[in-house]
Amino acid sequence: METNATSKQQADKLIFLGIFLFFLGLVIGLLIPILAKPRIGLSSHLEGVMNGMFLVILGLIWSRLSLSHFWLKTTFRMAVLGTYFNFLTIGLAAATGAGKLLPIAGGTEQGPLIESIITLGLVAVTLSMLFVCMLVMKGLVNQSKQSDLSENNS
Repeated sequence: METNATSKQQADKLIFLGIFLFFLGLVIGLLIPILAKPRIGLSSHLEGVMNGMFLVILGLIWSRLSLSHFWLKTTFRMAVLGTYFNFLTIGLAAATGAGKLLPIAGGTEQGPLIESIITLGLVAVTLSMLFVCMLVMKGLVNQSKQSDLSENNS
């Protein structure tokens, strides 16, 4: 299992990175009027703010996760990369107007290179964040089982 000191450091980093992402979400909110697709800019603003809050919440519950060292490290990295890439991918779509996968937000098809980058980013973010959520739920279930076992042994 993960050492307490390393787990505390990861939790502190998650909280800091969450606040920083929240800040970036606020900043892009100020830029919405000058983006190629303001509606996607609003989406990027919301992604930054909500993903920032997700990282802060994850940092606050981090000590409750009961996962092996490998899975804690994997969850940490995937959560940080997934939230930041989500913000950056949607921000790139807003700045370029690209995003055929974002029709509700006003995305239109642009060149194949930018569309490939945005599509790859959105698919990678979706899969990584689903995996992060499954790992966090597994860690919480493991912790709950350990708590139940220790209560029954008392």
